[in-house]
Amino acid sequence: MTVILLRHGRSTSNTAHTLAGRSEGVDLDERGAEQARAVVDRIGELPVRAIVRSPLLRCRSTVEPLAAALGLEPVVDERLSEVDYGTWTGRKIGDLVKEPLWAVVQQQPSAAVFPEGEGLAQVQARAVAAVREHDRRLAEEHGGDALWVACSHGDVIKAVLADALGTHLDSFQRITADPASMSVIRYTTLRPFVVHINHTGAELAAGLVAKPVPATDGRQDGSDELPPEDAVVGGSTG
Repeated sequence: MTVILLRHGRSTSNTAHTLAGRSEGVDLDERGAEQARAVVDRIGELPVRAIVRSPLLRCRSTVEPLAAALGLEPVVDERLSEVDYGTWTGRKIGDLVKEPLWAVVQQQPSAAVFPEGEGLAQVQARAVAAVREHDRRLAEEHGGDALWVACSHGDVIKAVLADALGTHLDSFQRITADPASMSVIRYTTLRPFVVHINHTGAELAAGLVAKPVPATDGRQDGSDELPPEDAVVGGSTG
């Protein structure tokens, strides 16, 4: 199974340099709306089978053009929602960097728990569980490999990528997930393969869906593990 982790387009909170969190009514700005429309062409002819999104408005607005183009009804999953930043929600980033917790978020995020909110370790656990669950569901529905889109938020996507890369959550700040970027993970019975991180280019590669491996490739059961040429970590990043 292959998932495209799509971050929502640029929001009014991004341009105001505030921590939106789960604030109501935070939508895409003009540039973000353009990015949402561009996602349709960036996905191109890839056979996307499903769209799952965070319940927040900026994610709904991001996937609407793609859902309309593909004729799909997005599934809403609370586990893909933005981090609950608690009392940090809505505050200016310039003020937050002065808080002692800011250093913990940057240097040891696994220990970071936001006041009256949730911890980043909890965020990773719920988001990874959601992605894995939808992966299994779609595999059963489509009888094997299928491509799907999960629209979420920067820290959530970075946490899922850290898990797929097999790196500790404390290293997740080394990963970038810009507005409207696409990161791609292919899950197999062997391990996850990270195909793209922070892709912001014009179009994703057409070969994202894994090809079945013949039994003559060294496996006796002919299962759908990736052939060596597909089992690469990295891919081009836009």
